[in-house]
Amino acid sequence: MNQYLLSEEELLLKNTIKDFADNTIAPRAAHHDETSEFPWENMRGLAEMGMLGLGIDEEFGGSGGTNRQTAIVVEEISRACAATATTFGAHVSLCTQFINMFGTEGQKRQFLPPLVSGEMMGAFALTEPETGSDAAAMHTTGVASGGSYVLNGSKTFITNAEEAGVLVVMSSIDRSLGARGINAMIVEKDSPGLSVNPLHGKMGIRASSTAEVVFENCSVPMENRLGDEGNGFRETMAVLNASRLTIAAQCVGIAQAAYDSALAYVQQRRAFGQRLADFQGLQWMLVDMATSIETSRLLTHKAATLMDAELPFITEVSMAKLHASRVAVECADKSVQMHGGIGYFAPTDAERFYRDAKVMEIYEGASEVQRLIIARNLISRE
Repeated sequence: MNQYLLSEEELLLKNTIKDFADNTIAPRAAHHDETSEFPWENMRGLAEMGMLGLGIDEEFGGSGGTNRQTAIVVEEISRACAATATTFGAHVSLCTQFINMFGTEGQKRQFLPPLVSGEMMGAFALTEPETGSDAAAMHTTGVASGGSYVLNGSKTFITNAEEAGVLVVMSSIDRSLGARGINAMIVEKDSPGLSVNPLHGKMGIRASSTAEVVFENCSVPMENRLGDEGNGFRETMAVLNASRLTIAAQCVGIAQAAYDSALAYVQQRRAFGQRLADFQGLQWMLVDMATSIETSRLLTHKAATLMDAELPFITEVSMAKLHASRVAVECADKSVQMHGGIGYFAPTDAERFYRDAKVMEIYEGASEVQRLIIARNLISRE
């Protein structure tokens, strides 16, 4: 984003994170992608900078900050390593923010400090093998028994599950109640009856761990429930609506990285006696990429600005996620095309961007779901 559209504080934050991303995160990205090694060093570095406490009150060890600042940080991390950004987003925008938004004073004091310091990683467990976009139809149950809820069922595609010390988990108290019978609860990783099975074979975002989480008579204290009984689905939607800003910003970062890589390549690669950058066809591809990236960034920052002003933002953040995810895929595709044959091979950055981009149209509300949300809200405004 043009520096003149950022406040002095935002610009300082952007430059600080950019330096860390360029000098620390980016040099490790190809290695993490190749080995699927969890980016512990990156997360520890971000914790030391106070970035895991974005949006959390200082009272609980957080750094405070705005949604616009979060968008700036996530974009810069994503530009360097999309997998680190996914790990960061699941930890900060889903698990930590869920507890921050709906936790009791006691829950916040117990769980937020180790989460914002990086002492403990967090995960968010919603998706199930048979319920992706139809989250309210979940099969995992959490039945009250004495002073506990007993969880049975499984979750899949859970980011950070292997490393997490705590998970925010959705379960149904009565499946016949649908969305009105879901609880959100804090489940500690060492709870008896909880097991984690790593999932392998992802196309992209490989350094961000993904796992199945299984509950077999897993007992969770009732005091670990977040919010009111049966209100977990509404709470989840509130958290997901807000966290889509993080995904939109992540898409902008991936698209920017793909553009930067393509621009650098066509400026140094020569064919038919001139630079590739001198061919009008490639110039127009760069123009389309740059324009689309800027519109994605502006949509994302508009949604963040509305959120910070406590104004309605759901339509705008869904637009930002929908548009920016499409732009990330398109820019990654164009970057590979401009690299030619070499762009099809690892460890070319363009090849990695291409694989990383696709999931942006799928997770945290597929593009089809975003269209449903936007259409519903547009029609209801009339």
